[in-house]
Amino acid sequence: GNHGIAHFRLLEEKTRGLKGHGMPSIRRAQCNMSPTVKGGRSHSRDLSSFKHTGNRLTRFPREGQRDTMALEQTFSIIKPDATRRNLTGKINAMLEDAGLRIVAQKRIHMTTQQAEQFYGVHKERAFFPDLVKFMTSGPVVVQVLEGENAVLKNREVMGATNPANADEGTIRKLYGESVEANSAHGSDSPENAAIEIAYFFAGTEIVG
Repeated sequence: GNHGIAHFRLLEEKTRGLKGHGMPSIRRAQCNMSPTVKGGRSHSRDLSSFKHTGNRLTRFPREGQRDTMALEQTFSIIKPDATRRNLTGKINAMLEDAGLRIVAQKRIHMTTQQAEQFYGVHKERAFFPDLVKFMTSGPVVVQVLEGENAVLKNREVMGATNPANADEGTIRKLYGESVEANSAHGSDSPENAAIEIAYFFAGTEIVG
């Protein structure tokens, strides 16, 4: 079959090399190998859906394709109402129990400028000044979470924006005080997650 031919070619060319063109034997062998086909599906190694994030090679869904087993990263904030009540550990335990891994984390006191820029999409909304005031009222924990379908998983664990409407057992149902002071923020899409992560973290700080 194709697998046997490819394997034989690789062994033969590793030992004897390939004449002409000056290409090293191993590289040439890899170029000539046919993908293994089993049940009509290619099992060759395809790295096109991977990219480097810091020191890690992370798998992302290809553009236009939703991979239900995709390893994603998302952005999370533990808000001032939660840090004030010393809930950081309890909230992160819920995230980790849901299969999310904390791959970067900082405890910071957000400046007014940082909060205004981060929530800039809401600048024209009536609640914007109060939101900025709240998010700068005390320390927050900004973090990067990683896991399969991390964006959706994080939002499921957080619950609805209004704690009164959140499902039982979610972060906001258990700990949220109001729509504003609802203990946690999470990115709403992989695209926004990438923007929000980059706002607070350099690639070298995401270490897993």
